[in-house]
Amino acid sequence: MKEKLQALFALTDKGAENLLKSCWVSLALFFGQMLPFFLLMFYIENLLSGTVPNLWALSAALVAVVLVLYGLLYTDYNATYTTTYQESANIRLDIAGILQKLPLSYFSNHDLSDLSQTLMSDVERLEHALSHAIAKTIAFVVYFILMAVLMLLGNVYLGLSVLLPILLTMGLLLLSKKMQLDMTTKYWQQLRENSESFQSAIELQEELKAYNLHHKFAQNLRDQMEKSEKLHLKSELTQGIPLMLANILIRFTLGIVVLVSSILYLQGQVPLLYVLGYLLVAVKMMDALEGLTANITELLHIDVAVKQIKSLRETPQQKGKSVELKHFDIVLEDVSFAYKEDQKVIDHVSFTAKQNQVTALVGPSGCGKTTLLRLLSRLYDYDSGHILIDGYDIRDLDTDSLFSAISIVFQEVTLFNDTVLENIRLGRPSASDEEVKEAARLARCEDFIARLPEGYDTLIGENGAKLSGGERQRISIARAMLKQAPIVILDEIASSLDIENEKMIQESLNLLLKDKTVIIISHRLKSIENADQIVVMKDGQVEGIGKHQELLTSSGVYQELVATAEKIDKFRYRA
Repeated sequence: MKEKLQALFALTDKGAENLLKSCWVSLALFFGQMLPFFLLMFYIENLLSGTVPNLWALSAALVAVVLVLYGLLYTDYNATYTTTYQESANIRLDIAGILQKLPLSYFSNHDLSDLSQTLMSDVERLEHALSHAIAKTIAFVVYFILMAVLMLLGNVYLGLSVLLPILLTMGLLLLSKKMQLDMTTKYWQQLRENSESFQSAIELQEELKAYNLHHKFAQNLRDQMEKSEKLHLKSELTQGIPLMLANILIRFTLGIVVLVSSILYLQGQVPLLYVLGYLLVAVKMMDALEGLTANITELLHIDVAVKQIKSLRETPQQKGKSVELKHFDIVLEDVSFAYKEDQKVIDHVSFTAKQNQVTALVGPSGCGKTTLLRLLSRLYDYDSGHILIDGYDIRDLDTDSLFSAISIVFQEVTLFNDTVLENIRLGRPSASDEEVKEAARLARCEDFIARLPEGYDTLIGENGAKLSGGERQRISIARAMLKQAPIVILDEIASSLDIENEKMIQESLNLLLKDKTVIIISHRLKSIENADQIVVMKDGQVEGIGKHQELLTSSGVYQELVATAEKIDKFRYRA
């Protein structure tokens, strides 16, 4: 049962266990709420038989019922609400852990706003259904079946008078499920599109202003909002009409029971106590069902949310074993990779990047250099061949083992809206403040940090908005300094820097790269002329390998790159 609940609602192990407990507690509460009715019937039976009940015993029984109900309500609250909020947090943490183990290719193929919707809105909808509908609905179904058997055994006609309207109500809600689900799915998909558009509007402010596209973009947003408003209205109607009809049918239950029980009583087929008992059961079931119908649509509409969560959990994750690497030569053997099946970006690439040496990757734009760096750091998983570190294929290593050995300095630096100190500390979270500041000094960060209002404790804004490009880049290098990983990967880090910043960063890099396995991409060929090894790439393949002077005679592609670089150095803008 626990496994079925876990699969049905995309829960964690603990969540499914808590939901099962909540179902049992809710079922006990349904029956517990019948205790006052039993006491009332006992009292009436005594009066009808001419026996005066013992008031002390009756009072004690009432107190006992109140205490039992209080205990059940308290247990139900804890079993339903408290554990539900814990489960929603656990699901989000579970998803975050899964996202951490997914290759970068997953994020390239999925919209980030869609992932945010799953992590926040979809989990929130599941949370609300867990706390308000799922356990109570499951418990009510079991309660209904058990009470149906008892009522039919007592009297078939009275039993049917209570059960048929409720069965019709439940049938109506189930029959309308497909229509409601289709409309709700369209509405939620539109909300995801709206979220994506608003995120784009925020992220692309610079482009929108530069090209005067605000009015066009705003009109697109208005059109989307109008579409979502219409879908929302249709969604509400498809939910509201069946619920309204269901509530009307529920209201008929008591009238039907009164009519049938009156006829049977007048015909002498049932005693008055039976009539009262079935009336009380009908009232209890009506109350329970009315409470459920207010939240029953939650069950009908969490399908989309559950599917999104399941889809994330079923995505293949990067797995591997924990290994302590000791040697850091990187060996590529016949490596191939394609973003799409018929378009190879890396085609049978082989070379070795040796420890304590600098290996530079050069080639025309689109030749696969950046993609190869992503494969080396396992941000993407290659399709065939092997990439070996210390004899281990990196696909056989877990991400912790691999990334503990690699520092990556990207062209586009990602910073968090936190202090300078904490942004650098990301390189090694356990580092002390003194170690962080020493890394900042080695990365030539001290000068600009000293000018900040609160020094190392200055909040630097979203993605380091308060810093220049060169300052962000130096913080990225400081992270790598702090991490002190034996393998360093550099991706075009000086391509957008001015001369002064590039000089400072080159000084920082000389300290960072000492005694490391270094792989670097640079369009500025002068910066890699002294590399121990230069790998020339063209159309995803290795065109040549060697030192600068060797490639000037052996590689046509390298000769063209050098000639182009010389022309660019001589180029001057003219009015």
